[in-house]
Amino acid sequence: MPELPEVEGLRRFLAGELVGATVARAELAAFSALKAFAMPLSSLLGQEVERVERRGKFIGIGVDGAWLAFHLARAGWLRWYDTVPVAPARPGKGPIALRMGFDPSTGSGQAPEGLDEGAPLAEPVEASPIGFDLTEAGTQKKLAIYVVPRLEDVPGIATLGADPLASDFTVDDFGEVLGEHGRTQLKGVLRDQRIFAGIGNAYSDEILQAAGLSPFKLAGTLASEDVDRLYSAMRDELAGAIERASGLPPKELKDDKRNSMRVHGKKGQPCPTCGTTVAEVSFADSFLNYCPTCQTGGKILADRRMSKLLK
Repeated sequence: MPELPEVEGLRRFLAGELVGATVARAELAAFSALKAFAMPLSSLLGQEVERVERRGKFIGIGVDGAWLAFHLARAGWLRWYDTVPVAPARPGKGPIALRMGFDPSTGSGQAPEGLDEGAPLAEPVEASPIGFDLTEAGTQKKLAIYVVPRLEDVPGIATLGADPLASDFTVDDFGEVLGEHGRTQLKGVLRDQRIFAGIGNAYSDEILQAAGLSPFKLAGTLASEDVDRLYSAMRDELAGAIERASGLPPKELKDDKRNSMRVHGKKGQPCPTCGTTVAEVSFADSFLNYCPTCQTGGKILADRRMSKLLK
């Protein structure tokens, strides 16, 4: 699942490509993916892209008076085109949920500076539309698309918690949030989008390993030095991942994320910090990874999926 760093990488890429371009195509191929009907998708056509913003794991592409917002969910991704295929995106054909095309030309109809107004202008060159497909693999279709007047009109954005990288989000603020959810395990606190916006399964594993804390430790039991260490680990891990993602095209972001993980997805491999074999706890539809030496004092955590079967 794309998390804050990859989504921010996508946002920066899209901002560099799309701001100033005009929406030329908007073709919905998976009707169930469109979650808001206040504004038609066609209302974006002919509009100039003014900004691209991120809220947690959501991306919003803003035009005058409207936003195209999307959440890639677990199996969604963005496929970029320097030239969008001419064929329309067809409903029910493959993984494509939405195809967007943008005219990058910025011709104003005015003579270039230094050219005599009476001089003949060259024939305008029609730019090929750039754009992207939103795709989703697998059978659990959870990718979500919204066309809304304001980003806050998206339900998932309206309920987002604190931005963990906000400049005004201090360690004291962090401690207060942990205290408000003191009976919740750290893994659950970090992953809950209503508490911290943008952190998911992978980066919560990385943050907890960097902080040397068990994923099952209750948030309210942390000593002040634990809070400081977890706060620093959270911000350092996310900021470092964003730095790695910046400048990468969308097709490289997922591989970069996988290759940069220290413990998440590394079951059976040595922990890069201490060399202990990375362990795993499996759940019904997910898993977590941790280092027993770095995080749990050598204790192997019970596999929750097997524990349920044994009850």
